[in-house]
Amino acid sequence: MIMPTNEVICSGMIDRIGLETSNVTFKTSSDSLEELLPIPNHKVGLQKVADMLLHPEKGVIKSTSEIGAVGHRVVHGGSYFSDTTIITEEVKDKIKELSELAPLHNPAHLVGINVAEEIFSAAKQVAVFDTAFHQTIPVEAYKYAIPNYLLTENKVRVYGFHGTSHKYVSEKAIEHLEKSSKIITIHLGNGCSMTAIKDGKSIDHTMGFSPANGLIMGTRTGDIDQSVIFYMVKNLGYSADDVNSILLKQSGMLGLTGYSDLRDIESEAAKGNKECELALLMNAYRIRKYIGSYAAALNGLDAIIFTAGIGENSSYMRKLVCTDMDYFGIEIEDEKNQIRSKEIREISKPNSKTKVLVIPTDEEYEIANQVYQLLQN
Repeated sequence: MIMPTNEVICSGMIDRIGLETSNVTFKTSSDSLEELLPIPNHKVGLQKVADMLLHPEKGVIKSTSEIGAVGHRVVHGGSYFSDTTIITEEVKDKIKELSELAPLHNPAHLVGINVAEEIFSAAKQVAVFDTAFHQTIPVEAYKYAIPNYLLTENKVRVYGFHGTSHKYVSEKAIEHLEKSSKIITIHLGNGCSMTAIKDGKSIDHTMGFSPANGLIMGTRTGDIDQSVIFYMVKNLGYSADDVNSILLKQSGMLGLTGYSDLRDIESEAAKGNKECELALLMNAYRIRKYIGSYAAALNGLDAIIFTAGIGENSSYMRKLVCTDMDYFGIEIEDEKNQIRSKEIREISKPNSKTKVLVIPTDEEYEIANQVYQLLQN
């Protein structure tokens, strides 16, 4: 069952939480609001969301009791959750327990859930887990080559993330291609990941036990030899917490360039900043390596899909990724690549064996649809 209408009544975003110049936007079909103001944390941010919804002139509800359900994206569901779930105290305890595996995400999700319970007290709170879509990954792909008890007793395995985005864009791609296909979805934002999808099911994913490995990200290192971690602790004097902080919050594009926002990095690279030029090349190289490995895992390739903030908007990154990939039948047209649109679009050459698609993700719709299905059932 899907929602009876795809009409978006209102939308909004709070960007740069924790800074003095957080950007708050709110849009309805007839009006919009935008403010620059300090949003120190997620609690203040969610209260601001409620204020926008209740705005006396531009809001869309008169009371929070009009909201029947609130959907929450939760990054890590571990082995506990493979489906969308109504939130209870037990569910919150599990989300908290998994915070060590997703320290940049799960704690903030819990804050959002607790605040939403206060503000929208009449609504059902529902968790949609990033890891759920990847439950179809086969054991040979999700199991690590470590002692078996670490899987059976401690649940150490590949879980996969960004599931709502990969699920949404893969389904749109299959509709567009009019066949169940062998596709690779490439989600590029401040967090980055790729999924190999066969006949609509995830069969492999770049992130693993936590959303830290795989591609180079805004502040996360992505893949790294574990020996580096032990070297930093044993030989350089860092504590385990120090190393964890460096790899999650000080690495990736930030560590390479001093910038975590790709727009800044591209701008600096255009001015001749060598560190930024190299970081972009490294980023694209890592993506191309995974395209090659996933084409092998899929035993073929019908399409690759770019999505999320960078994937949808950076024609430069798409060009870097698709350069010298003709062996895989990947060739793009520069003019098509430059087009910006909210619609699905092909940027590959007409004779390109592998389609290259740009599909705007809509995680909000995917979350809302999954919440709706759960409550209907």
